[in-house]
Order: sequence, then C-alpha cells, then structure tokens
Amino acid sequence: MSISSISESDSLSRCARAVEPALAKWLADASVPQSLAQAMRYVCLEGGKRLRPALVLLSAQAAAPADKWRADPMPAAVAVEMVHCYSLVHDDLPAMDNDVLRRGRPTAHVQFGQAMAILAGDALLTRAFEVLARGLSDGALAAQLAGELAAGAGPAGMIAGQVADMGLCPLPEGDQARRYIHLRKTAALLKAACRMGALCAGASGQQLSALSAYADDLGLVFQIVDDLLDATASAQVLGKTPGKDAAAGKRSYAAELGIEPARRLAGQLTQRAMGQLETFGSGADELRQLTLLLGQRDR
Repeated sequence: MSISSISESDSLSRCARAVEPALAKWLADASVPQSLAQAMRYVCLEGGKRLRPALVLLSAQAAAPADKWRADPMPAAVAVEMVHCYSLVHDDLPAMDNDVLRRGRPTAHVQFGQAMAILAGDALLTRAFEVLARGLSDGALAAQLAGELAAGAGPAGMIAGQVADMGLCPLPEGDQARRYIHLRKTAALLKAACRMGALCAGASGQQLSALSAYADDLGLVFQIVDDLLDATASAQVLGKTPGKDAAAGKRSYAAELGIEPARRLAGQLTQRAMGQLETFGSGADELRQLTLLLGQRDR
C-alpha cells in the first residue's frame, strides 16, 4: 500500500468529523462557570488530529462488525480525547515544557492565565471519567474502560513518561531510556485508546494483545516522527514551537540517533506495527492506512 494513496481526508478526518459533535455535546454544560467552559472548549474543539479517538473507533471496527459491538465506542473516543487535551494543557505550562504555541494558537496558559489553564486541564481529566460513567449503560464495561484509561494516563503510564522525560527519576542509558520514556509518555495513551475501542467491540484476549503490541510500536513511530519534526520543521508547519527538545536537552530520537537513523527506525517500526494487525485481516485496513500516514506525516 502506497502512502500516496492515503491522506488526512481518509480515515483520520472521517473519525475526527464523527467525534466532534460528541465532544462538543459533553463540553456543553450550563452548570460549568462560563470562563472555565470557554477554556475547556478552547483546548478541545479547535484543531488537533483526533488520533486517539480514531484509534478507539478503528480498533472497534477491526475487532468486530458494528452490529456485533458490545457498546457504542464513541463515549470512549470522547473520554480519551479529553484526557489527551488535558495533557497538552499541562505539558505546555511554564513548569513543564513552557510553550506558548499549540495548534497554531496561544497555549491555554497564555490565553487564559496559568490558574485557569491548570483548572481547565483538571476539569477535562475528571470530565473524561464522567463521560464513561454516564455515557455507557453497561456498568461493567464502563468500569473496564475507566481502568484502561486510568492505566494509560496515570502514574505508571503517561505521567511516568512525563516524569522521566523531565529527568525527575533515574533512567538507564541509550535505547532503554528512550523506550522507557516514550512507551509511557506517548504510547500508553494510544494503547489505552486501542484497547478501549476493542473492548467496546467485545474483543478477544488475542485481539487485545495484538492491539497492545501494535500501539506500542505505533507510539514509538509517532514519537520518532515528532522528534524529527521538532528538529527540522518550522513553527508555521508544526503549529507549535520547534527546537524545544534540543533546547531542553531531551532524550529525543533525532538528537541521540541522528536524523537519518531515526527515520530508518521509524520506517522499521511502522512495518512492524502493521504486522501486529495480521490477526484482524481486512477489518484493520484503515488502521494500516493510518499507521502509514503517521509514519510519514509532515506536521
């Protein structure tokens, strides 16, 4: 399959269009203070690839036909995106990456002040679990999904990756350190998204294991390409500040391996990720397309 046949107008944008109304609905709450609601909408509803919701929806599609699904995966897709958006708000704060540009616009703390940015992030994180609790009639499934999301986003997942990325815990040298950071900071939430979608479809244990392995590889691909773009692309292209990794001395693939070796590794992991989907047959074709797109994206 050639990357030339794949564009963001295909599966990724289709999933984005599907999730936008549901995301907007869960953000429309008259009981929330207007200033807080404005900040939450600002960080959630303007721009973004919607990769994590797409992984929820496409993993459900891979695991079973829609008429066989245990539950609609849309609440899971909304919840994952809210957690992702919260993480971006906190990641951009002066105490973290100290960035002033996100998705081509001022970051939340620049636009609304640090206090409101922190509170908007907190609100999105907690609202995500409310979406699962109230958006699903199957209580047992809602609990499963909440557990997956908490594991992916929590202190052994995404938060652990951020702690390691900031040098706030000991790390081994070389590739082990890079894998420790990025399997948690980036891949853990992608894995949660894939597993949550599959659980909504009633996936088997074998399917869940395959998607977990796929998401680990995809997360590393995504991070390597992010590192390459940070080192080579402009702010206009990225919609965020480039060169941050080098300036902060981050353990990036581009810095530690070099540009071309990092590109080769991304290509190898892209192929391996697609190989993890073999058990799904044609049901995972859109996941394969998405994998190719992410491996060769330019922003």
